Amino acid sequence: MLHLNVVNPNTTAAMTKTIAQAARRVARPDTKIRAVESTFGPASIEGAYDDAFAVPGLLVRIAEAEAEGVDAHVIACFDDTGLDAARALANAPVVGIGEAAFHVASLLAHRFGVVTTLARSIPAIETNLLRYGLDRRCAKVRACDVSVLELDDPGSNARARISAEIEAALRHDGADAIVLGCAGMADLAAALSAEFGVPVIDGVAAAVTLAEGLAVQGLKTSKRGAYAKPIAKSYSGLFERFSPKG
Repeated sequence: MLHLNVVNPNTTAAMTKTIAQAARRVARPDTKIRAVESTFGPASIEGAYDDAFAVPGLLVRIAEAEAEGVDAHVIACFDDTGLDAARALANAPVVGIGEAAFHVASLLAHRFGVVTTLARSIPAIETNLLRYGLDRRCAKVRACDVSVLELDDPGSNARARISAEIEAALRHDGADAIVLGCAGMADLAAALSAEFGVPVIDGVAAAVTLAEGLAVQGLKTSKRGAYAKPIAKSYSGLFERFSPKG
């Protein structure tokens, strides 16, 4: 049995439920999913400011799961919030849903498009694509102008607005596949794929299957270089009890 820790780095429990359902749909029958949200931080992550405040709560959840001996972690925010810090903290593999979705899309299509929530999220996604070396495979990052917390609100018309951006990506950008740029869109992937006749990749599903593959091979995060264990030192205030002990 594999034990996966799936962390929603914001504090919205309803989004964690959506993420957990997406994870369990694709996980192996013998995989146990621990799906949790942060206990402190922003209600949603939309831009660099939210991202900075989300990292400490995320790391607490990673530390808790490491103590339980999980086989792998999934960070369920498309910006890959705190990914490097989590890999430095964890021995088990840590997979971000953004990075996972980009890699899966690149295996299925020559060029892919990304449809995210708000325009302010575009720079972070474009920066990650550059960092992962996949910017040349991405046709364009588009925003549907629906906030993360509005995705479950029928009055936001989120599904129609996401569909409109997918149609534009296929018609005008030369995309051959679509990556959904928010964990809160996870439950839409299958229906949108059927609607448009192209692969529509949900990052949660992509990350869970990649995390399982790493865990099955018994692979761990390298503790050399960038992901070496944090240096033991004191951390004041809120973070004191989570400081690295060496």
